[in-house]
Amino acid sequence: MGSDMPAQSVLYMRLKKRVHIKAGDTVTLGMTARLLANEEIEEEMAALELYRHHTADGNRVVIDLLQIIRIIRSRYPDIAIETYGDPQVLLMVGEKEERARLPVLVGAWLLLFFGAGLAIMNFHTDVSMKEVHIRIAELVTGRRNEHPLWFQIPYSIGIGLGMLLFFNHLFKKRFNEEPNPLEVELYLYQENVNAYVVADEMRKKQGQHRSTLTGDGDD
Repeated sequence: MGSDMPAQSVLYMRLKKRVHIKAGDTVTLGMTARLLANEEIEEEMAALELYRHHTADGNRVVIDLLQIIRIIRSRYPDIAIETYGDPQVLLMVGEKEERARLPVLVGAWLLLFFGAGLAIMNFHTDVSMKEVHIRIAELVTGRRNEHPLWFQIPYSIGIGLGMLLFFNHLFKKRFNEEPNPLEVELYLYQENVNAYVVADEMRKKQGQHRSTLTGDGDD
């Protein structure tokens, strides 16, 4: 099968970071990587089987770049392979995450709303914000008022507007294409989780490999 390819065929390959599959699925090269080659080669490579999931493998599986290259070389020894990007692809086994249910979404929204409000009020209490407002109003008007609402109400509205601008979001509407700090933190968190899972899975594989070698040596 591999002898049908021209001697100078080149396959350019970039592994994906994470791929969702279902239990028992067969994983092909086209599912785990973006490929670039002439049309005939690309179609054959995309259909090349890399892995078939078994229940004993768990819900996270890492496929290493060298493992992929070894499989390609065994089938197509004459093809040149150029790789870019990450050296591993993480397979997440199971259904993709479903959208949050409405009761859960409302509950989380209320929790965050009142929690943020209490946090702001506690902060204002710690720094004596009421006294600051009274003093500022006294400096402007020349008389002391224990409840300078003309100053406190715009200040409160300004906090809300500032949060909208900070998070760059109002319901589904974005003010511009720049990611907000929460999205950046979620992205960094997901990247760190992926990196940890990949490192942990690779460590387990290396441990299993050493155990196999040790067992062979004892025999």
